[in-house]
Amino acid sequence: MFCISLRRLLAVALVLITASASLCSAQVDAHFTAADSVMQHAVDAGQIPGGVLLVGHNGKVVFRKAYGARQIEPTREAMTADTIFDLASLTKCIATTSAVMRLFEEGRIRLNAPVSEYIPEFAQNGKEQITVRELLTHYSGLAPDIDLAHAWQGRDAAYAMVMREHPLHTPGTRFEYSDINFLTLGFIVEKVTGKSLAEYTHQAIFTPLGMNETGFQPAAALLPRIAATQWDEHHTMLRGTVHDPTARRMGGIAGHAGLFSTADDLAKFAIALLGSNSVFTPAAIAKMSTPQQPANGASLRGLGWDIDSPFASNRGELLPVGSFGHTGYTGTSLWIDPTTNTFIVLLTNAVHPDDSHSTVFLRTRVATAVTNALALTPTQSEQMRMMRITGYNESLMASRRIVARNGMVRTGIDVLEAHHFAELHPNLSHPVRIGLITNQSGTDSEGHRTADVIAQTPGLKLAALFSPEHGIAGQLDTTDIGDSHDSATGAPIYSVYGETDEKRRPTAAQLANVDVLVYDIADAGVRFYTFESTLGYFLEAAAQAHKEMVVLDRPNPIGGAYVQGPVADAGSESFVSYWQTPIRHGMTVAELARLFNSERKINASLTTVTMQGWMRGDWFDSTGLLWTNPSPNLRSLNEATLYPGLGLIEQTNISVGRGTDTPFELIGAPWIDAVALARTLNEREIPGLRFTAIHFTPTSSVYANQLCNGVRITVTDREQLDAPELGLEIIAALRTLAPNDYKIDALDKLLRSKSSLDEINAGVDPHRIALEWQDADAAFTAQRAKYLLY
Repeated sequence: MFCISLRRLLAVALVLITASASLCSAQVDAHFTAADSVMQHAVDAGQIPGGVLLVGHNGKVVFRKAYGARQIEPTREAMTADTIFDLASLTKCIATTSAVMRLFEEGRIRLNAPVSEYIPEFAQNGKEQITVRELLTHYSGLAPDIDLAHAWQGRDAAYAMVMREHPLHTPGTRFEYSDINFLTLGFIVEKVTGKSLAEYTHQAIFTPLGMNETGFQPAAALLPRIAATQWDEHHTMLRGTVHDPTARRMGGIAGHAGLFSTADDLAKFAIALLGSNSVFTPAAIAKMSTPQQPANGASLRGLGWDIDSPFASNRGELLPVGSFGHTGYTGTSLWIDPTTNTFIVLLTNAVHPDDSHSTVFLRTRVATAVTNALALTPTQSEQMRMMRITGYNESLMASRRIVARNGMVRTGIDVLEAHHFAELHPNLSHPVRIGLITNQSGTDSEGHRTADVIAQTPGLKLAALFSPEHGIAGQLDTTDIGDSHDSATGAPIYSVYGETDEKRRPTAAQLANVDVLVYDIADAGVRFYTFESTLGYFLEAAAQAHKEMVVLDRPNPIGGAYVQGPVADAGSESFVSYWQTPIRHGMTVAELARLFNSERKINASLTTVTMQGWMRGDWFDSTGLLWTNPSPNLRSLNEATLYPGLGLIEQTNISVGRGTDTPFELIGAPWIDAVALARTLNEREIPGLRFTAIHFTPTSSVYANQLCNGVRITVTDREQLDAPELGLEIIAALRTLAPNDYKIDALDKLLRSKSSLDEINAGVDPHRIALEWQDADAAFTAQRAKYLLY
């Protein structure tokens, strides 16, 4: 909380006096004469009572000056550089967005989850499908504010009104700036953390960043340094009490307004977003500062932050679209530009003593003057000039190109290249012999095969390639895969896939000429995907042969935030169940390697090369990477999304679409009543799914060249989908509709849970079984935590 003791105040004051002395050293820089004049003119012309302008560039404050008065009624007081301002809507990004992103990184909030997952009573009056992301980008369709025409008071009253709100527009269809969005986000933070928004942001955001004069409900002792805003309805000058009427009725703590701070504290925050810090990862900063709105959205919004919308006046005429910021109604603004490593803090009390001033044009003029003042490189200046003169549409396109480039996840091989292969210990006199476990998915961001990259790197020698199931090119759907040679590098290719366990492991002879083993294969994020066992087998081989193993990490295509399905029974290990993990484990290959190595006590010499820019909540289509089929029948992210459920049941006597154009998107058999199955599954109202009756004839695999009746499965909301539970629902429906035809004898080959199999055979409701899985999944989630890298 912002309320602190006198002793603490004195300590804070001493720190700020020291900090202010160093910051003020740059305030007379002659380069900022124009910006200085713009500010002084605004005061002299009565456009604002006063303000503080602070400019940062290349990690340092280069200009800081106070202007005018922080109060003119009822008495006049001069503005000082350490004045505390009511930030108004800057609260949305500085406090609430920061809190949400922290919780997102911890896996406690999912961006694409419906709000009702955290606040069940929100799911009424057409708000059922509004997501956290839509709140953060103002694409929820909700109204600008809750009703102020009627008398109400207190947080609980505001909460009840938000729950009863109706969207004005269909969620996700148009930009509508809304305080209700951030009121709701504040409530989510409180629900998830069990703390008030003020308490959580103080502990998780402001204290770690050293923002000691930022918070809600400022203490009375700070009032002399707080800028006054406006006369309230009781003819009392608001000073230290939030200006926003909704936040004021709520007691001063709200997700959309209520935060107070200084220019110096906002400088600390901006510097953190432009560089390394202990609060936000680069990936979180990228999501806040790059376009996250719907693909057809004309107003560019990051998560919580403005990029290019009607509210982006503080960008000025020169700063590029790739910059970001926000404004506040009281006359506050912050704009940050990663391109030039610049930020502009402009804090004014424009609503004092009455609501008759506007800072829209002042913000534009200040930003333009500051940009002109900075000694930008020709490249930076030309980039900004081009983004302005080519018009809005070209700017939008350029911005999205920048986002595509800067927002792309860098996989392990990309990071390894950036590190000049240091993890592989290149040696020019005695090249390090590399044994590479890979397939067609092993490529860098430029499309070069990892095999070719290693083979062409001085100090390294590609001594051998090891190919998993489906072969080195990922195109074979047979167990009869022999050894061969790679035509591009000349390296031998050893197949580590076959009918027997012996054929699935490297031999001592194959490892004899290898110094370091490198694993670079895209996974599916599912326990029974055999590449995970191949990973485990090579860890075992590396330990036995005393070889170092390096795992180049890649995204889990179906995200890292979900753990679903039964945990495999102890003692049930096999090629399709390497360890006691759930069906959907939410881990990357490098994280799995760490877990396998420790929990199975393999104790190999393991190095993991982590990705850059990947976050636990990211699905593959958030990575900016090109989709490569990890295996012949996983041809899209949609199929990968359904795979944990349909792959689970494909050992039963049904077709899951192998031999069609859309494997793992449909199921069928000659004996199924398609219409009855679709009706039965739809009546179950399985979250995130719809079912359509179809006929199809697979050309291979189960029921090859036979007409099958079944359903096509459409994912309507992947964030709500529990794919392993979908498998149970299909089993239950088919056993009800075709008890004499449907056979599940081989189900446990992939299920690997005797208790679950017993309950399935006993006819227990699928949802009840899935709920029981959650307890085991929670224990696994706690176990896996120490192996997570993101």
